[in-house]
Amino acid sequence: MNINKTYSDNDLTVQVEGRIDTITSQQLEESLNEDIKNIDSLTLDFEKLEYISSAGLRLLIATQKKLKSTDTPLTIINVNETLKEIFRMSGFDKLLTIQ
Repeated sequence: MNINKTYSDNDLTVQVEGRIDTITSQQLEESLNEDIKNIDSLTLDFEKLEYISSAGLRLLIATQKKLKSTDTPLTIINVNETLKEIFRMSGFDKLLTIQ
């Protein structure tokens, strides 16, 4: 998994490439936690994400809860059809802001 961060003022966009599974979700969580207190918004760009496991889905919900405590929005963009189906079947499409 590759993680690329881009800042625009205090708005952070994180592009995730590869797979988010049990092992890599910890890497992503650590990377997000480095910045989560110092941002005004977080955008996760999943254009190059191939797969997300239940551990990855749990990470998304945990991140959203952390951000919600400071009214910081989380948006997920560029979700492919396979990931859309995973989000839809798990009900996460109703919990997360997915564009």
